[in-house]
Amino acid sequence: MEITRRRLLSVLAASGVLAAVPTQWASAAQLADGAARLLANTTDMFAGTPASNSRKETAAKLAAIEKTARANLAAMDAASGDGELFKGLPLGSSDPNLNTTYQKVYEIALATRTSDASDIPRDRVVDALTWLHEKYYGDQSKGYYGNWFTWEIGISQHVSRTLVLLGDAAPAELTTTYIASMDAYLRSGKDGDVDLDSRFHTGANLADITTNRILQGALTGDEARIRKALTDQLTVFATVDPYRLRHGVTDGHYADGSFIQHSSVAYTGSYGKGLLTRVIQTLKLLEGTGFAYGEELVPTVQKWVRDGFAPLIFEGWMMEAVKGRAVSRTGSGYADSATIVEAVVDLASLSEGDAARDLKAYVKHLRAASKATLDPATFVSPLSIVRYADILADPDIQPADLNPPARSVAFNAMDRTVHRRPGFAFTLSRSSARISKYEYMSGENLMPWFQGDGAHYLYLAGQDQTQAFGVDYFTTVSPYGLAGVTAPVEHRGTVPELYEGKLFYDNPDHPLNFTASSESQNKYVYFPTATQTYSGGAVLDGVYGAVGWVASDDVPWRDKRAGLLPDDFVAYRGARATKSWFLLDDEVVVLAAGVGDAAGRAVTTTVDARVAPAGDAVTVAEGDGWVRWADGSRDAAVGYVRLAGPAAKARLDTVTRSRRVVRTSNPDTAVTKRVFSLTVEQAAGAKSASFAYALLPNASEAAVRAYEGARVLANTSRMQAVGHEGLGLTAVNTFTSGAHRTAGLDVEGPASVLVRGRGGGVTVAVSDPTTERDTVTLVLRGHRLRTADGDDAVRVTAVPGGTRLDVDTHHAYGRSFTVTLRR
Repeated sequence: MEITRRRLLSVLAASGVLAAVPTQWASAAQLADGAARLLANTTDMFAGTPASNSRKETAAKLAAIEKTARANLAAMDAASGDGELFKGLPLGSSDPNLNTTYQKVYEIALATRTSDASDIPRDRVVDALTWLHEKYYGDQSKGYYGNWFTWEIGISQHVSRTLVLLGDAAPAELTTTYIASMDAYLRSGKDGDVDLDSRFHTGANLADITTNRILQGALTGDEARIRKALTDQLTVFATVDPYRLRHGVTDGHYADGSFIQHSSVAYTGSYGKGLLTRVIQTLKLLEGTGFAYGEELVPTVQKWVRDGFAPLIFEGWMMEAVKGRAVSRTGSGYADSATIVEAVVDLASLSEGDAARDLKAYVKHLRAASKATLDPATFVSPLSIVRYADILADPDIQPADLNPPARSVAFNAMDRTVHRRPGFAFTLSRSSARISKYEYMSGENLMPWFQGDGAHYLYLAGQDQTQAFGVDYFTTVSPYGLAGVTAPVEHRGTVPELYEGKLFYDNPDHPLNFTASSESQNKYVYFPTATQTYSGGAVLDGVYGAVGWVASDDVPWRDKRAGLLPDDFVAYRGARATKSWFLLDDEVVVLAAGVGDAAGRAVTTTVDARVAPAGDAVTVAEGDGWVRWADGSRDAAVGYVRLAGPAAKARLDTVTRSRRVVRTSNPDTAVTKRVFSLTVEQAAGAKSASFAYALLPNASEAAVRAYEGARVLANTSRMQAVGHEGLGLTAVNTFTSGAHRTAGLDVEGPASVLVRGRGGGVTVAVSDPTTERDTVTLVLRGHRLRTADGDDAVRVTAVPGGTRLDVDTHHAYGRSFTVTLRR
């Protein structure tokens, strides 16, 4: 039944996907043994084993499981009658209520398999499943209302796990009846199964659906279902090649560590963590079953963690820039990282040698660095709790970050950039014709309009990030005044405000078919992209970065002006700006040019915005060309130095708002924060402006006053550049066609370039932020240089007056190419 390694690798080479499904079908005995092992693994994962459940570390988890189950049983006993199974969850028209009902049934079933709650009767679970199917699930003509996710993923997940936990207590007829219904509800699929060409069956959603189907196959001994589900799930392990898409799918992991879901949303911190959790769970479920050769998949997941997740977690906090609409939820970045910790714990148990040790060290690092106490009782599996406890207790494992102390990462495939230093992390959210400006959906993230318009997040080390970011940041900071954003001065309506309280634009009779889950809803309401292609930048030696971005209208405004959208559809016009961020050691230098508005509106650019608790000792000091914000209660500070252009205005306000302003289902909890903003304001009708500022994390007032780091070399809509003598660094972004010249460097056409001289040599990094150029050409004026080391894509030739570099950027998708030159 095992596939040979040679065969596996040959299939891998041919398909580009790690093919781990055996080529030979199992015998009847092998199938029975494999299915039994898979079901046992599933039960052990969710309910624990006698060994794990006897450990003191799992006591809190088991107690929580039992407490939840008994509360659910009490709610079941208190239900009013035919209209609900649990008190307070009326059924018949609310798909969230039906999904929650099935979840509660699963939670009761889970308690029946834990050693401390074995007296809970399984027959009540069987009766509940039977009743729900007969009255609210089995009739296909009455189901599938509301969100497609409920019917194709959510309920199926709860039911599949519940049937596994019931074991022999579940009548075979009930199992097969439910599986038939679950197949029928896969309406986005084909013939009751996954359809890899469906826009719904991608990425994290695909992993969820296929894991459900693996469990269903094990329940019925259906090897064909298991094999098909595994084969489908394997596609999520393949690195997305944007120039050679499989099934037209852009969702998934990219070579640069980016993760996209919903076609164009940067989503590592929400759907990405869901996918990570699901694939690791699947690998654990398959151990010893013979259904898959999972060992070959582990290095791929290790790479996801190292290059995709680790850069985005700062001192245990998952960064806002990759959470989509989830930024409006009340759960914190620490809670997001706790999910990652459990996944990494389990991944370490699947790994060997140095890889396993590095992952365990990272787990210890996250625990030590986080300002929130990680509660392992929140883990899904008691087995994970035990593994976590064993890692913490191992004296041979020392805490170690997977990130080096200084790291700059260009996630150009998802228009995000992360710059890390021991004292801070800076994260930048961009957008383009490739990546969405924001994500709104289902009443979540109600005021998202500028979250992908150069919004940044400056995290200071040693701080409790819940006090500076998270949902309260978006609640109290104006959506038009997010840090880094240039916005027209106007009022924009939320989707419910614009469309009579509905959570989407409802117009099914229009040729574009605007329904809750239609492609047009996605394109124009939920996650619209920008309309320009310039968004990206270069990274030098993994340490320094240059990022460029051009502001543009979004697709809804473009198509509204073109007459493609209905008259009552509301679209908004954007402001104009060309921006660069140069990411150095002690500072982030921001240049803006051509800032204004084609419609003549007033425009505000927020150099930075910060929040602090209302009772903190926040001060703002100002001088000639500098400002310093400080929170004395937390020993936190950021300095701002004007390098060019008009002076910015500093404000410190006390703001109180309800968390419900950003998400309709948030509790109506009032939040009060001290909100600092530093803004450059342009009056209506004013000419376009240019300006430059240096952001100095953790700087003392003396350091801010005395700053003499970067100097501006150019700041126009054609070219932006800075030099830093202390670093020997020149950083340039060019935005237009034609020749550009500055500081001994000639660049042809749009590009991002970093040049650093040191040790008698010169290192150059080059990227194409448009992702559309075949070649980027530049000339270093001065002595003729030769190649000492570098990427093969860089061709070096001597020319009169200097050295020419021709960089092959064809199909590089924003990747940086580096070469070191010497005389």
